[in-house]
Amino acid sequence: MNYRIRPLLLGEAEVPNILDIFWSLSTDKGRSSVPILGFLVEGSDSGPIVVDCGMRDPRRAIEIHRLGPHSCSPDQSLRAQLQLHGVKPTDVKTLILTHLHYDHAGNLDLFPGARFHLQDREMSYATGRCMCHGTLRHPFSVEHVTLMVRHVFSERVTFHSGDGEVAPGVTLHRVGGHSDGLQVVRVETARGPVVLASDASHYYANMHRRSPFPILYNLGDMFEGWNIVQRLAGHVDRVIPGHDPIVTEIYPRASDKVDAYSLHLQPTRSFVK
Repeated sequence: MNYRIRPLLLGEAEVPNILDIFWSLSTDKGRSSVPILGFLVEGSDSGPIVVDCGMRDPRRAIEIHRLGPHSCSPDQSLRAQLQLHGVKPTDVKTLILTHLHYDHAGNLDLFPGARFHLQDREMSYATGRCMCHGTLRHPFSVEHVTLMVRHVFSERVTFHSGDGEVAPGVTLHRVGGHSDGLQVVRVETARGPVVLASDASHYYANMHRRSPFPILYNLGDMFEGWNIVQRLAGHVDRVIPGHDPIVTEIYPRASDKVDAYSLHLQPTRSFVK
């Protein structure tokens, strides 16, 4: 299968400039915001696949996030981003959640016909004793987690333990680190396997420079996760991070009429300097 992959811009987060200078491999250093990305995978016989679903309420994100305020303009809503590609929420039958942090699991009620794919360990983590600790709890929203529990009780969740498959050529792989049940998605494309790394590597430089992002559950798993991601991709240029602005700099636009990019095509340059 040769799938097509489009990034979905689902909001922006402001970060201190020093963090962007330290982690960004872009020539545009010190910018004040980074994207919140989801992904649309097209080409499956069962219809479009969505990977992560952004924020529900940027105001809530401002309350609970420690790096800076968030924003989500009307054209960055998940519904609007899907519409750019002619996809309606009712078209989506498969929704992959890399993890349950608030900026990845905020629109769980938007897809009435979808089946959700999640790691066992993420559900256990988000509902277990670790949530008694504020530092570990703060990237989650109780409303999102509660809604996922409702989906479990409605028999709409498929759990995975380690590796799994949601469609031929679209596989899931637990890496942990940033969150205990964090999973990445490997997608077969015309240029080879592309790994949607999500927050296994927020920026390219987290992985490339072995520089951990400070929000984490297990530091050892984070380091090992970078090795897993690179092995699954086979080449560093086929890894897509979850929040790096450079993604929109090095990939070709989907068309002149659509403000979107084609991650299944070769980047115009390597992110490695």
